[in-house]
Amino acid sequence: MYAWLRRHPRLVDGVLAFPIAVGGIGTGIGQHVYVLVVISLGLAIPIVVRRSHPVGAFATAIAFGALQVAVFRGRPIVTDAAIVVLLYTLAAYSTRRNSVIGLGLCLFGATVEVLGLQLPRPVPGHWEVLLFVYFLFAAPCLTAWVLGDSTRYRRAYYTNLEERAARLERERDAHAQIAAAAERARIARELHDVVAHNVSVMVVQADGAAYALGTDPARTREALAAISSTGRQALTEMRALLGVLRRGDDGGLAVLAPLPGLGQLDELLDQARSAGLPVTCSIEGKVRPLAAGTALTAYRIIQESLTNVRKHAGGMACANVVLRYTDSAVELSVSDNGAGAAAACDGKGHGLTGMSERAAMYGGSVQAGPRPGGGFEVTATLPIVPVHAGAA
Repeated sequence: MYAWLRRHPRLVDGVLAFPIAVGGIGTGIGQHVYVLVVISLGLAIPIVVRRSHPVGAFATAIAFGALQVAVFRGRPIVTDAAIVVLLYTLAAYSTRRNSVIGLGLCLFGATVEVLGLQLPRPVPGHWEVLLFVYFLFAAPCLTAWVLGDSTRYRRAYYTNLEERAARLERERDAHAQIAAAAERARIARELHDVVAHNVSVMVVQADGAAYALGTDPARTREALAAISSTGRQALTEMRALLGVLRRGDDGGLAVLAPLPGLGQLDELLDQARSAGLPVTCSIEGKVRPLAAGTALTAYRIIQESLTNVRKHAGGMACANVVLRYTDSAVELSVSDNGAGAAAACDGKGHGLTGMSERAAMYGGSVQAGPRPGGGFEVTATLPIVPVHAGAA
């Protein structure tokens, strides 16, 4: 109901204006009934549009209020309450300058009304009576102005907070995009080191074998030619992929260096243990050779997961690494029993994004989240690409 009323402000203001208008018309002062009806409607109707036109509504009410003072010589009517409502609206929805002017007009009008009242001739205490009556007229106006000005200040404060939150959200999204672009560039460099270099060597060796084995059977020559053609095609596709990932890079040549794989897993675990993190590791299934890119991806996922454990799981946490080989994929899991990993990562960290991007490059997937019994767990599945003997 509250939300519906907020969507229909004029209906709410119309309900407020109706009893004010009826109360003024029902006063029935002297022989000026028709004038009273006009004045009451002129004071009450602006309340309906007070939110959208605060200055115009207040100016209209002031004009009819001046007419009331002129006709009825300061005698108040019920509809005068509209002036208080419109002054509050002016202070809440307009500028401070306009609201101060409106307050001054109301105080001046209160003075005119007090001076126009038919009070007894000056007697002892006459001025005290005038001040008391003036206070009765001026106090509601002052109260309405203070409340309206406070409302305007709070509204401006909340608007500023919302704009600041929106700006921070845009900056956060921009930082996330920059981090993702940097991660893609890093993946592109590593793919170049692991894949493009090996494919180039394969092409050179296949071409050399094709020329050197001229006396071998035709089937061998055809196989070597197929290897050369496949290598060239793979190299072309990889260069196109690197061009997409490294868009905006400086285009310089990456420094070729041997990259780690699961063969260096023991060194990684020892490094984590030396840093104070107890780590256990188990390998299930028959160990199978992996392509260099797949092995590097598995290594990096385990490395990033252990880093997150050290950063977020707490000083008393322990980690467990499980490496499981199946016929078609290698599955790895890194879990801990800490208390802070879920809150710190929340599935949105840059490291987890990098893991997902790495796995997706090789057709795999990564899932991360809190464990039912406490702690945090990262699981990844990477398809196994057949590797021939000596390919590594």
